[in-house]
Amino acid sequence: MLVATLLGPSPAQAASTAAPARAEAANPVLTVPPAGSHGFPFLAAAEDLGSYGYTESEYFTSGTATSYTKSGTWGSDGRWSVREAGRAAYKSRLLVRRPVDAAKFNGTVVVEWLNVSGQIELSPDYWFAREELLRKGYAWVGVSAQAVGVNGGSGAIHGLKGWDPDRYGTLVHPGDAFAYDIFSQAGQALRTPDGPDPLGGLKIRTLLADGESQSAGFMTTYANAVQPVAGVYDGLMVHSNSAIAAPISGDRGDILQMPYPSRIRTDLAVPTFVVLTETDVPGASAARQPDTDRVVHWEVAGTAHGDQWAYDVGQPTVIRSAGSAAPSPGCAAGSAPFNDGPGHYAMNAALRGLADWARGGPRPASGAQLNTDLRDPATGLAVGGVRLPDVTVPTRTLTGMRDTSGSGLFCGLYGARDPWNGDADPWDRHDGGDPSDPSFPPRAEPVLSRLYPTHEGYVSRVRAVAQTSVRAGHLLPEDATAIVSAAQDSPVGR
Repeated sequence: MLVATLLGPSPAQAASTAAPARAEAANPVLTVPPAGSHGFPFLAAAEDLGSYGYTESEYFTSGTATSYTKSGTWGSDGRWSVREAGRAAYKSRLLVRRPVDAAKFNGTVVVEWLNVSGQIELSPDYWFAREELLRKGYAWVGVSAQAVGVNGGSGAIHGLKGWDPDRYGTLVHPGDAFAYDIFSQAGQALRTPDGPDPLGGLKIRTLLADGESQSAGFMTTYANAVQPVAGVYDGLMVHSNSAIAAPISGDRGDILQMPYPSRIRTDLAVPTFVVLTETDVPGASAARQPDTDRVVHWEVAGTAHGDQWAYDVGQPTVIRSAGSAAPSPGCAAGSAPFNDGPGHYAMNAALRGLADWARGGPRPASGAQLNTDLRDPATGLAVGGVRLPDVTVPTRTLTGMRDTSGSGLFCGLYGARDPWNGDADPWDRHDGGDPSDPSFPPRAEPVLSRLYPTHEGYVSRVRAVAQTSVRAGHLLPEDATAIVSAAQDSPVGR
């Protein structure tokens, strides 16, 4: 168990806290990169963005970044003060996808902290929320915030600079202590571009910061310590974080110096939306906190940290850039298929809810806590949480856990789905339990023909719960229509 101070600063400590380094982020210089040997940016979309009325472009940002250090005592309440620790020159990049027609732009720009857990840059939240982004006219910007993405790490591709030295050879990343300010300056560059305008003249109404998984750990620290200093973003999305935030030093070895648990501060001037999948809840539940007028949490039943949807949407893009070096979940042959649950539907609704909230609209609906230790004895589905039609009118067992025996490092993040055949199904197929243990007895799966005797009855139930989810604020009307249409086309009950 990690041990950390759970108390915030005393009044005396608060009074002696040094003033913030500055009131806003610096404005970097923007330039257009050379074509390079590949002729396209790393992580360029494999999909035909033009068919959606979108265009993709890339820009370099350069300037002087600031690193931060703690000022005063940091506690679990997230009210963290910082002071300037150092400055260093940097040159990084922005990957931009935006509507071609200004009339199609909805005014919201989502700025994603690109994820580097696989030792290359990935954009998981673009993939999770792609439907909402493209159908509603958002602009999306991926930021090369961390050093591994630029300089390379232990992977076969040694960062942007190794992938295409002709294009990226001039990039400079001084280390992850500066990642927070590099991310702030990316947002500032979009608001007041010094050089070519990455948004092509589109007028920003709402600028949202976003990070998933490892990036969500940085986003938690950004929300608590840096956003109050920089004041760049209008709202923050924290997707699949854990109970402890990333170190302000940027050094993973300093994780034990961070408060455990690390909650989101509730006195932010801008709203923060935390979305957890079923995979995340066991590791993140220690940081649970009541929803407020500035912080909302969802724990979504039947979902996984990575899933079939995000994999199918993103893998062609990853392969286009990385080829055979593309990171793989590494699941053992014959293991359960990936979770194909409603994670993307939840992210669509959360994104729209955050955008509206950041513009002064109503706070999004709260969600119930998810109990991953308690499962329905018939369906195997976890109890509680935000429950969308896939788990309210189930046709398979969806879980955020899986048996990872003989599998690679990332396999466990993709959860599992178990189609129902009416067979006895040991729990250990998913979560590594021992079938000889009385707490993990085989269970008889539901038989779909008995559960849903008629097709019309099944569709009627799906329609009813989809409408309930829309009214509750957990599902968008467009996605409810798609869910009902899929039910109508399914063989269930026929």
